[in-house]
Amino acid sequence: MDIDAATPLLGGLTPATFMRRHWQKKPLLVRQAVPMAQPFVGRAELFALAAGEGVESRLIVRHGKDWSLRHGPFARRALPPLAQPQWSLLVQGMDLHLDRARDMIERFRFVPDARLDDVMVSYATDGGGVGPHFDSYDVFLLQIHGRRRWRIGRLPRPELQPDVPLKILTNFVAEQEWLLEPGDMLYLPPRWAHDGIAEGECMTCSIGFRSAGARELGRELLQRALDSDEDEAGDAIYRDPAQAATTAPGRIPEALHAFGLDAMRAWLEQQGGFDLALGEVLSEPKPGVWFDAGAPLPSGCAVRLDRRTRMIYDRRHVFINGEAFRAGGRDATLMRRLADRRTLDAGRLDSLSDDARELLDQWARAGWLHADDEGGSR
Repeated sequence: MDIDAATPLLGGLTPATFMRRHWQKKPLLVRQAVPMAQPFVGRAELFALAAGEGVESRLIVRHGKDWSLRHGPFARRALPPLAQPQWSLLVQGMDLHLDRARDMIERFRFVPDARLDDVMVSYATDGGGVGPHFDSYDVFLLQIHGRRRWRIGRLPRPELQPDVPLKILTNFVAEQEWLLEPGDMLYLPPRWAHDGIAEGECMTCSIGFRSAGARELGRELLQRALDSDEDEAGDAIYRDPAQAATTAPGRIPEALHAFGLDAMRAWLEQQGGFDLALGEVLSEPKPGVWFDAGAPLPSGCAVRLDRRTRMIYDRRHVFINGEAFRAGGRDATLMRRLADRRTLDAGRLDSLSDDARELLDQWARAGWLHADDEGGSR
């Protein structure tokens, strides 16, 4: 992707300009960002996905001032009639189940893959929505069928409606309002309050980018460090031969405090320790994702990452689906290319070292990547 080339996706802005002016700063409305001759998923196909055991879905129904929330899977007969107004079906992780949804993400890969959450599609009958709310992540709201009216506003101190199963705001005040047609798109930074109401039957695609909370990420990194730190033989033992008798036995000794702090710093500064944990955490697939066993790679083929695979890299490692691998030289260059482009042509694949080629073959057997000309699900 040329990040310095203007694109209709961003209303004539370049990706570089969009990131500088709007990302995490202010909303952007784009008319005909992705012209929609037809949606990439139809109503019947969406309903069929929501009936699957491995698909995350929610049904939200409004009755006057009352709201109900149910989690899937949903048989078709469990959904309200199409003629009934004010209900919505939300299907998460569409990119895990449809190549067409995964392809939608390719348009937005000027944002680091480590920030990607998923693609969600929301179906709604007339008047359907989820109420005024805010998200803690960046989102592109692309209208793919019908029309939806969006109202947005800043909200310094959100107040939530009590006794409802949704996080609905009670103090939402709209500052701007637009009616989106198929192909129109609205970008919203985190914590911008918004309320989308269907005008007739509609479907909206949400491309979401997660913003890791400091506490959440810190906990995951520390847990990953604990799980991987098994070198007890080299573990320094706290010693205090100069400890004097004390009249305050409940007080933590200053030397022990310093020892613990030094131990944490040593782990953070350890060669690759923090880097490994961060890459493994950020490349971990979404909960509930599993892979079917694959086949070894035939000779002379190109490869493509499975749509469910997360692959990222840093200066010394490549990370794939929560696992880390050291890579250097030409192997590292080609592995990074695979992560960036999600494909690797046959010529470049043949130039990998035998060890790297064997590694890709292992990933193929695990179902993490496939021969590019393979039929069926990728």
